Amino acid sequence: MQQALDKDAPLREDIRLLGRVLGETVRGQEGGEIYTLIERVRQTSLRFHRGEDPGARAELEGILKDLSRHGTIQTIRAFSYFSHLANVAEDQHHIRRSRAHLTASSEPRNGSLRRTMKRLAREGVDKERLEETFADALISPVLTAHPTEVRRKSTLEREREIAALLVARDRGHLSPDELAENDAALERAVLTLWQTSILRRNRLGVEDEVTNGIAYYDYTFLSELPRLYAALEDDLAAADPEWEGVELPSFFRMGSWIGGDRDGHPFVTADVLREALARQSDRILSHYSEQTQRLALELSLDERIVSVSDEVAALAERSDDVSPHRQGEPYRRAFVGMSARLEATRAVLGESDGVPLPREAYASAEAFLADLDAIDKSLRANGSALLAQGRLRHLRRAVKVFGFHLASLDLRQNSDVHARVLAELLAGAGVADNYEDLPEEARLDLLARELRTPRLLCSPFLDYSAETAKELDILRTAAVMRTRYGAKSIVNYVISKADAASDVLEVAVLLKEVGLARPAGPSLDLNIVPLFETIADLRAGPAIMDQLFQLPIYAPLLESRDRLQEVMLGYSDSNKDGGILTSRWEVFKAETAMVDVFARNGVKLRMFHGRGGSVGRGGGPSYEAILSQPAGSVHGTIRITEQGEVITGKYSNAEVGRRNLEALAAATLEATLLPHDGNDTRPEFIAAMDELSSSAFRTYRSLVYETENFEEYFWSSTVIGEIANLNIGSRPASRTNSRAIEHLRAIPWVFGWAQCRVMLPGWYGFGSAISAYLDAHGEEGLTALQTMAREWAFFRVLLSNLDMVLSKTDMAIASRYAELVKDKALREEVFGRIRAEWQTTVSMLLKVTGHQELLGSNPLLARSIRNRFPYLDPMNHLQIELLKRHRAGDEDDRVIHGINLTINGIAAGLRNSG
Repeated sequence: MQQALDKDAPLREDIRLLGRVLGETVRGQEGGEIYTLIERVRQTSLRFHRGEDPGARAELEGILKDLSRHGTIQTIRAFSYFSHLANVAEDQHHIRRSRAHLTASSEPRNGSLRRTMKRLAREGVDKERLEETFADALISPVLTAHPTEVRRKSTLEREREIAALLVARDRGHLSPDELAENDAALERAVLTLWQTSILRRNRLGVEDEVTNGIAYYDYTFLSELPRLYAALEDDLAAADPEWEGVELPSFFRMGSWIGGDRDGHPFVTADVLREALARQSDRILSHYSEQTQRLALELSLDERIVSVSDEVAALAERSDDVSPHRQGEPYRRAFVGMSARLEATRAVLGESDGVPLPREAYASAEAFLADLDAIDKSLRANGSALLAQGRLRHLRRAVKVFGFHLASLDLRQNSDVHARVLAELLAGAGVADNYEDLPEEARLDLLARELRTPRLLCSPFLDYSAETAKELDILRTAAVMRTRYGAKSIVNYVISKADAASDVLEVAVLLKEVGLARPAGPSLDLNIVPLFETIADLRAGPAIMDQLFQLPIYAPLLESRDRLQEVMLGYSDSNKDGGILTSRWEVFKAETAMVDVFARNGVKLRMFHGRGGSVGRGGGPSYEAILSQPAGSVHGTIRITEQGEVITGKYSNAEVGRRNLEALAAATLEATLLPHDGNDTRPEFIAAMDELSSSAFRTYRSLVYETENFEEYFWSSTVIGEIANLNIGSRPASRTNSRAIEHLRAIPWVFGWAQCRVMLPGWYGFGSAISAYLDAHGEEGLTALQTMAREWAFFRVLLSNLDMVLSKTDMAIASRYAELVKDKALREEVFGRIRAEWQTTVSMLLKVTGHQELLGSNPLLARSIRNRFPYLDPMNHLQIELLKRHRAGDEDDRVIHGINLTINGIAAGLRNSG
């Protein structure tokens, strides 16, 4: 234990350092009285948190009730910034420990590609099988913009600066003068943070979300993805000389929904789609230009000393570089010319205002790569292979990964919208006046006929509704953008609320209207991806896909997509629909059934996992999650959404980002090539899970959907209503104006429960299910569940995620939020049931795991909670007090501002709350 404490000493030191600098900043900026007040709130809250003082609750309520508005705001800001700074210190400590393992030449850790490659070698996976896997592999994190990301780019940049200063202190062996400079720089960074608004003044637009998403390419992806490939290639070559000189296929690709996802999002238009792709393209072309300019400076090779190929000589001759100082330096001249062509390309793709171009633009990313390849071959052929292994290697890989588009932008829309648009087009063309009233078989027949005819439905002589006009405009723009930026710029079309085979054919017909599908064949230019979200849809999904594969019209469409079909599974809405246990089990069963359906039909399966940040939305460690997938569902390909504040946590720091990218790749390779207990589908395990799921489903639905006025409890006891005022996303919180749970988006549903520290979507129903199972099966039942926990990755990961989310709940704080519900009978009934189920769930989880306390097997998270939560709790108490004032009619802007500040701070402290 002492050794573990010693390992954490640098973390404690960093937290104390940052806390001291923040405290001194607050004292200097706000005065001693505010500083003393903040300390008093912290100490009283700490006593409340530990339960060591029965009077702490009343004392804390008294302090907060008497706070001035100014004192309230400054107190919230102090605790909020401390949460952010604690996150920075924790991230740096994770990096520190990883480096310590590498320095000590320890056995590679879980989630690293080096460990995965060693395991594959031990298991006898040969070079041929690895090459086959890499050739067909696709691993794609898909960044999505959702209203749980509460970080401003301005504050994020300061936090990155602080992280860099901590790194310098940790690794630099600083002299006294350097340490003093570092201290001063830390003080400046924290002061700047304090004097910068943590909240945005205006709600984000989609264009802002695009800009924010692109920032993570600068932080992580542009540098770390090429390095990941290079390290993997070098490790393979070091282990087996047959891999020497082999360049792996670019199986790691980035995806995005930002600017293409219009499901319930009225602000995503054709102009937004166009702007999103233009900004992405401009950023990657700018990166290429920067790198070619640096290569021009670095490769100063003299042709009198080193020979060059004819291709490089021709590139040098094409260059406009007339400097007499570089006439004997062909590589430099070649890169100067390439940089000029890249700038011309930026101008063309950015729709320049007609300024004369210095050279002709590159027609494609492949043309640019061909020039880079010519230089690479020349260097290797003329004694300079080592030079080809540096910046040039990374640039060549970047072009293969990012093209001229940076990330593939998915299109997404709700199936109901497709049906309405198509119904209007069919009616206008005189084909069918009642499409939406047709039964499924009649729809399929009609859609098949439309896919076989070259005749279009849309007429320039007809006026269409705003919705139909908008959808057609977006699709036409998508077709143009693919021509401009390359076919990889838009590859997938996701259908939300897919519940019938006709949903897929409807999209095919709409794509035909804009030339993205053709009757000759017929053929498709995009993958059409049905998304099965609710419990009912997950259960029906495999049969729907089987029916789709049997349709004569769909077979040639699949052939045009290399017989590959992608299916997306929704974790968030299924959880809101049926609770955590049923949701996870139905996703697992749907995947298992899909594997069988696809195998019978000879179709390649690619799963797209719609995971959120929180456990209630499918979150949790990606490495373990992928390894817990059923047999055959990964098969070298996987796409996963990265959502909300999780993007910041994973990818705002390059070293942390690299570790997360490696974990995705490592888990995918292991799930594909190695036997693992995620494949275990013993009949007794299946039967036990069916029984548990059925019980948990009843418990969850009884509370959420069958308790009278439950929605009133939810809206009153959480900040869901106030969340609408926080400028954290461009998408509405609900699909309709209704307050019904059915219409609420899963994201604010989870976010609201997280803010009040209940975390209900991540655990409710589990305790009752286990308890009922043990009542029915006794000691044998407990033994069976413990066997499942040891020997089945699916169940083990489920328990681990429950352990994590339960550790972040706090029923004492939650009870204060419950007091916001005016109806006493409703309050006592609902919160009483929540508290009882929480107690049962904790008890049952510990019984199954055999641990004495929560997080018994996760000391890292336990440490994190010890460090952070005493500073998180005050923001909850302050939020409650401000909610009381606001709901009592206090319209002071500072009250709303304070509520929004607490939402930001609590989300930062919980880290994976949305």
